[in-house]
Amino acid sequence: MQAPAASAADITTDLGITSGGDVVAGGGKAFIAGGDRILVVNANGTPNATIAGLSGALGLAIAPNGTRLYAALRDSNEVAVIDTASLEIIRLISLAEYPCPTNLALSGTRLFVGYGCDQWDGGVVRIDTSFGHGSRPTPVTSTYASPKVAAAGNTLVVGDALSPATLSVYDVNAFHTTLRGIIDGHDYHAGFLGDLAITPDGSTIIAAFLNSAEYFAWDTTSLQEVHAYGPDPSSGYYAPVVAVSPDGTRVAGGRGTKSGLVVTVYDSATTTPVYTGTLTDHGAFMDLRSLTFSNNDLFALWKDLATHHLHLWRLETGALPESTLTLTAPSTGTGADVLTLTGRLTMPDGSAPGEQPIAVTCHVNDSPGTTFEVTTAEDGTFTFKDRPGSAGVIRYDVIWNGSPTVHWSTASATVTLVKAVSSITLSAPETGTVGTQLKVTGTLLLGGQRAVFAAPLKISRKVTNSNGTVVTALPSANGASRDGSFRFTDTPPEAGEYTYLVQWDGNQASLPTSATFDVTIEEAEQG
Repeated sequence: MQAPAASAADITTDLGITSGGDVVAGGGKAFIAGGDRILVVNANGTPNATIAGLSGALGLAIAPNGTRLYAALRDSNEVAVIDTASLEIIRLISLAEYPCPTNLALSGTRLFVGYGCDQWDGGVVRIDTSFGHGSRPTPVTSTYASPKVAAAGNTLVVGDALSPATLSVYDVNAFHTTLRGIIDGHDYHAGFLGDLAITPDGSTIIAAFLNSAEYFAWDTTSLQEVHAYGPDPSSGYYAPVVAVSPDGTRVAGGRGTKSGLVVTVYDSATTTPVYTGTLTDHGAFMDLRSLTFSNNDLFALWKDLATHHLHLWRLETGALPESTLTLTAPSTGTGADVLTLTGRLTMPDGSAPGEQPIAVTCHVNDSPGTTFEVTTAEDGTFTFKDRPGSAGVIRYDVIWNGSPTVHWSTASATVTLVKAVSSITLSAPETGTVGTQLKVTGTLLLGGQRAVFAAPLKISRKVTNSNGTVVTALPSANGASRDGSFRFTDTPPEAGEYTYLVQWDGNQASLPTSATFDVTIEEAEQG
């Protein structure tokens, strides 16, 4: 079978970070460990958000339902538990006695952490995440250095950093982790371990080694080799990575080569290549760091060895039927307008998608963008309103993150907005008396509508009489409130012709404006 090449839609993005290295996907998002932060992207690889303020985020693990993310924080000796909806850190689990946590594996509520800072101080601890804030690490085994870990079902696999590589397979139950057996690298001429993965049912281990062009698979019960994926004839001298699809039907393996990066997807049962993706933009200065499935697509994280920047590579394998997303917006308007946009999500077979979350990102004049979520009606249609609050070119990007059976889709629409015409209306008496307070009210209108934000106003008075003309700023002036209304008072100190000037300087959405009113002030009658 001829493996299809990577599609033209495949993208690679410079993430602007130099530390970290792991990537996981779930819940329609992908998460990238970046040292002092975790980057969040949508299913099509576009940036979504950042979880900041971390200390040495390296290894990641995500719950199968995508609701919880776990991050190994090597520098602070902790594991962070993160809510993937709010992106908030729910709790931090201390690993003070097991320093430098690096690699994570999750099976149900059991989290396994590979730790170790230097030689001969590595190991694995187990954490039962169902205990919440009472979660405590329990030692499983000691290793030469921070080991690779993989877990599924009742099986844990630990790969040590020695050469030849040794894979230790453990039985896991509610209370104990017991050694099942060892796969000795001497028997397979397996050098240093590059990466480790396991099928979702825990039945098969897939491992990649630095000295081999193949990706080997062992049965976790018999501990016998059952498959060898490859060989990859273009393999080079870089560390290989492996991943298994969420349904266990495909295995992906990748590595750097002398001319770039290569990722191959295999049918897990037959070992037949079904897809190959290559990336050669940077030649040999590319080091593949991690690989994960996002439904049927792939995310790969690689490092430019010249700049040390980490890059995200999204590979579309074409294995899922395509959905369609449309978005319609007004072509023009003003910066003060409330825009109404409509769209539709259509399934490949034309069936109604039901209620589905659509992520909307608004970019104002090529800004990084703000994101919010809308939900489709049963028939896939959706409507949302937005006030950009700025003139210029406004772009809306919408994305449906797909499902296990249907590919994600995206759409965009652009609106060109000009600054709205502003105006101020005033209500004030026409005459007054020296020493008697004047009361003035007004409204700031933007594009004919009341301002929906607190707007600062400048107010001054000009007094003309036999003594000349004096202009005074009124320090007690109040700004327009959130409904555009405002008021101020003034007590005239002398007789004369008064002119009050109210000014608004405008903003990104609306033009500046001003208004005046005249009052004749007379001396008070003597009693």
